[in-house]
Parts: sequence; structure tokens; C-alpha cells
Amino acid sequence: MQRQLISAALAVIVFTVLLGLVYPLAITGISQVAFTHAADGSQITRDGKVVGSSLTGQDFSKPVRGKDGKPTKDADGNAVTEPDPKYFQERPSVTGYNPAGTYFANRGPNQAATRDLTRQHLQAFLALERPYDPGLTAADVPVDAATFSASGVDPHVSPANAAIQAHRIAAVRHLPLARVQHLIDAHTDDRSLGFLGEPGVNVVQLNLALDKEAPVS
Repeated sequence: MQRQLISAALAVIVFTVLLGLVYPLAITGISQVAFTHAADGSQITRDGKVVGSSLTGQDFSKPVRGKDGKPTKDADGNAVTEPDPKYFQERPSVTGYNPAGTYFANRGPNQAATRDLTRQHLQAFLALERPYDPGLTAADVPVDAATFSASGVDPHVSPANAAIQAHRIAAVRHLPLARVQHLIDAHTDDRSLGFLGEPGVNVVQLNLALDKEAPVS
């Protein structure tokens, strides 16, 4: 019995060192050499500063201000925000694009709450985009514009979603619509491995490109 206990204890120690220390360090080292950018979180830098990650979406909203110019707050004391019209907007997110945690709404497709939230998102999308695209109808709105991101921090929207928003961006930034569409195409990621998933427009990278192309205050 004692011999077996010693062997078991030694096995635990050896495999703890191998799999808990040596293996992670080896993989980390290989990743840093072979895939430096990805291993560091696919960081995006501007002027030497990290401004985000190409893997994580951001909240492109602005505070709602009252007549006195001060930010408006809700009953709980939280700042009220609205989409910033000069930026492409991400799809709805349960997390508010907080990178500290990722999760889904976890509501079934037959729940009344899902139906009501989807309608709210659809109406909000139409309210933001219709002033710049009067012919836009609910039937034209792609699914991703009215439904939650699975992770809550997905940086991509569909090309169809971005194409609708392009009308607003062109008007606010005083850019030709064709130029905005060119930027969308330049920041559209193809299917993984050429056949997995669907093409997606990286909103974070696209908005950074817009700020460089046509800065606005």
C-alpha cells in the first residue's frame, strides 16, 4: 500500500510539472515566436498606443446630453447613451461590449422576451438609418442588426448590415458612398479556411480606418 501511495504521489508531481508548467511554457514560447501578434491578443495600435483588439468589439456610442449640456442619467444614476452616428455600429450585445466577460442572452427563440427585444433592436436600427436611407424597410434589415452577438463582444457585422450603415457614414463624414463601400470591402474578413462561417466586416478596424480617412470632431 505504501509503495502504491508513493508511486501515485510521484506521478501526480511529475505530471503536474510536465502538464502544468513545462507544457504551457513551451506552447507560450512557440506561440510568441511563430504567432506573435495573435499570442499577444491581436492588439491594434495607433501612434504607439493600444486602442483595441481585432478580436473584440467596442461600444461606439456617445452620452445623451440635456439642454444644460450635461450627460443625462437614468433613474439608477447610470449615464444614458445613444449610437454615435459618425461610426459604424456593432450588433446588439448583452455585455455592452465589455471585454471583462462574454456571454449570450440565453433566451429561446420562442420566448416573448426574445420577440420583444428583437423588435426593439429592429426599430432602433431603422430609427438610426432611415434618415439617411429613406427607402429602408424592416424587410431590408439583416438578422445580425436585430439579434445579439453570441459572445457579446463579436467585432463583426454582416456586409449587408455595413452596406446599410454606409449611407449614414457617407453623409456624416462627407464621403462619397463608393469610398465608404471601398473601406467596408477592405475590412471584410472572408470565411475561415475559405468555407467556415460567413464573411464579416470588422467594425473596430473599419472605424479606425474611417477616423484616418475622414476625421470628424
